[in-house]
Amino acid sequence: MNNNKSTNGALLEVKGLRIEFPTRRGTLTAIDGISLSLNAGEILGVVGESGAGKSLTGTAITGLLERPGRIAGGEIHFNGQRIDNLPSEAMRKLRGKQIGSIFQDPLTSLNPLYSVGRQLIETIRTHTDLTPRQARARAIEMLTQVGIPAPEQRIDQYPHQFSGGMRQRVVIALALCVDPKLVIADEPTTALDVSVQAQIIDLLKTLCREHGSAVMLVTHDMGVIAETCDRVAVMYAGRLVEVGPVQEVIKHARHPYTRGLMGSIPKLGEEVEHLVQIDGAMPRLSHIPKGCAFNPRCPYATARCREEKPEFAHAGQGEVACWLWDGVDPATDPDQLFAEVALAQRARHQADGSRSAVKKSVQACGQEVE
Repeated sequence: MNNNKSTNGALLEVKGLRIEFPTRRGTLTAIDGISLSLNAGEILGVVGESGAGKSLTGTAITGLLERPGRIAGGEIHFNGQRIDNLPSEAMRKLRGKQIGSIFQDPLTSLNPLYSVGRQLIETIRTHTDLTPRQARARAIEMLTQVGIPAPEQRIDQYPHQFSGGMRQRVVIALALCVDPKLVIADEPTTALDVSVQAQIIDLLKTLCREHGSAVMLVTHDMGVIAETCDRVAVMYAGRLVEVGPVQEVIKHARHPYTRGLMGSIPKLGEEVEHLVQIDGAMPRLSHIPKGCAFNPRCPYATARCREEKPEFAHAGQGEVACWLWDGVDPATDPDQLFAEVALAQRARHQADGSRSAVKKSVQACGQEVE
């Protein structure tokens, strides 16, 4: 059997990816055995709080993982070929033509010494047979598509002459200019206003629909996920906790973390006293909890959650890593689920408050005795 061949026909297949960072105090696991796939023409949203490992996963796929980070386990297959073990030069060629990247900070992608036109034209000519004139026309076309006004003039300007949002549009044009088969888009619309954000989302959809490209969209914005993606993968502390069709995950979220994310989004036309708040914060890599990594913040956590790491199980049309998912009725109104989370959190707060009051009372009594 050829270990360099993908087995399921997906354009992108990540199998058991594990990323580690060696330190003086030991090895930290940043990505803990995640597996996901992406088909041609599909948009997969990857969502989670800061520190979940979303961007790091995309960085590993594009071969841009910086030392001391290392892929310590698993495989990455693209278009039927294993790519995580490719030589750097082979990966560079693949990354330029078939895998495009859109980074959150446009200054990491643009050379301040070259005009944006030179950078676009150089990329286009490197990976196509277009003449200089044709490449320039293609560059102007791309600047137009991403909403750059007066592209015929601005193509000869330098990155510092563009606003932050405009630079981000140039980066998007740079990533899409040779019609890559796969685009890793890391928060591509964060710096853009709403109207341009919609334009970029339409551009990504068009890329998938007309060219059969696939997009892995890394974001914290569930609104963008709902509007753009076919499937969504929810990450927490370097692990996947839920994966499935976007509408099913949004309407019938099964993992408590996913329900918390959904419950924290304000709904148009509704007035609520408090949005659902997920207590606590993402754990540090040096202090990933035993069992389910989300258990210290989960209002439903049991002893099993604190001791055993849950494996993925089929749930509806998706998968979820939670010991409690089968206790959730997928037909239940999601608002009711969010309300349950809020009630559980409120009860825990009250219990914590009572324990704190008792502790203070005991301390006070001890002081009186002394």
